[in-house]
Amino acid sequence: MDVANPQSGTQTPKPAGVVIPHKAKWHQRFVAAFIYFSLRLLAATIRFRLNDHAQFFNGEPREKIIFALWHNRLALSPILYRRFILRYAPHRRLAGMISASRDGGLLAEIVERFSIEPVRGSSSRRGPQALFEMTTRAERGYDLAITPDGPRGPRYEIQDGIMGAAQLTGLPIVPVSYHLNWKIQLNSWDKFQVPLPFARCEITVGKIFRVPREMPDAGREELRKQLEAELRAITRD
Repeated sequence: MDVANPQSGTQTPKPAGVVIPHKAKWHQRFVAAFIYFSLRLLAATIRFRLNDHAQFFNGEPREKIIFALWHNRLALSPILYRRFILRYAPHRRLAGMISASRDGGLLAEIVERFSIEPVRGSSSRRGPQALFEMTTRAERGYDLAITPDGPRGPRYEIQDGIMGAAQLTGLPIVPVSYHLNWKIQLNSWDKFQVPLPFARCEITVGKIFRVPREMPDAGREELRKQLEAELRAITRD
């Protein structure tokens, strides 16, 4: 679409390559507030159990990290960060990569209410800018969170973005998944899981992955496959 130039009477091309993330409309902000308070109430009824054989979360983690969590398990992710990280280290901060789409605008509103800083972008839209912003947050001491199969899938297939973030920042990737014994599974591409009151949530932390800065593409691809296999191994539907 061209934009008219009132001074010349000609058509000025719209700048290419610039993606502006969608911001939440007023009704989305209302929905975000409702979801936020609902999640807080819901979490108070859920029984959490952490399986962390490496004892990485036995108190404050020794270093900043990148959380890798499947897209369909986003619902409880802010609660888990509060419960198992901020409980021991209230000074820590988290930045999460969220799609630049309209749906991402709603999600960004929700996570901001949990004091999580959204970085808008994905592999398909605004990817390089988002990766740069995530790297900047890491330099400022943030933990990072990425859903490596989002925002469009395929489900349980890791895209390369999280590997690039780990290689640029030097932060370790910590795969995390959880199993709910009582939930609603939506008919979406990722089979999004909505926890129900009084459910049991069993959280599993996988082995840690590090991506060396000088690793060649072939090595990074092999590591991506290993991370995908690990995250699938700790996931039960």
